[in-house]
This record gives sequence, structure tokens and C-alpha cells, in this order.
Amino acid sequence: MLKVSDLMTSPSVNIHQDASLGAAALLMLEKGFGSLPVVDDSGMLIGLVTESSFAAKSVGMPFSVFRAPQVLGKWLSDDRIDEIYEAARSILVRDIMVKTVVTISENEPAARAVELMLEHDINRIPVVRDGRPIGIVARHDLLRMVVEKGAKI
Repeated sequence: MLKVSDLMTSPSVNIHQDASLGAAALLMLEKGFGSLPVVDDSGMLIGLVTESSFAAKSVGMPFSVFRAPQVLGKWLSDDRIDEIYEAARSILVRDIMVKTVVTISENEPAARAVELMLEHDINRIPVVRDGRPIGIVARHDLLRMVVEKGAKI
């Protein structure tokens, strides 16, 4: 039986909750990751920052049926996009991270990771041991289940 530990990317590349979004974006780009587990001073997982944390979202206007785009919690307009992303460099990760994070243990069956991704409509699951991230399983990692051991490209 294939386990999460057979698929996960390890070691986990984490970011501290007090780091800036600029630092998170740089680390994600340098490593080619779509998300980073967010940790506190003791290394405990407290959130997740993802590519979608930086993307525009359609948000309902108060007391209206109208929806408008927001980026990092700011209303978007043609003349503000540069300003919003420049200001984002100093926003702290803890202020924008996803705080409810689905996790999995390294000893769980790989099929459980697939079930969780489908059930929660997510692309990545931090792998934790005693509440601390030790790796991550992404949908991309599931490709390994298709490729036979020792297969060459």
C-alpha cells in the first residue's frame, strides 16, 4: 500500500507567520511551490499561504447584489493594481493566510490524500507530525502513482 510518505515533498519549506507577503512570494517563486505552510515560533502549523492568496477574488458589495474584484482585501480598479501589490510586500503572512488547514499524517494511505483533496477541493495538503509540517502532498505528486518505479522519461 502506497503511503503519503512515499509521495510527499520533504522536507517541508515553511514560512513564519511574521514574514512579509513579499518574502513568501519570493520563496514560492524560487522553490516553484504553489503554497507554503505557515508556522509559529515553536514550528507548529497555524496556516497556509497559497498562490490564490495573491489572486483577485470576486466579492459581494455590501447591501447589493453587485460583485466586484478584490486583491488582498482591497477593491480593485485599473489605477490601483500596482499600488495594491506594492503595499502587499509589507503585509504579514499571518494577516492573509488560510487559517483552516486540512492536514494528513505521513503514515496515511496515499488514497486518503486523494479523498481529502476531492472532498475539500484543494490542491495541496501539509503533512504533519505532532502538529509540525514535515512535508506536503500536492496534486502534482499524485502523478508518481501513475509512473512505475524505475520508469525513465
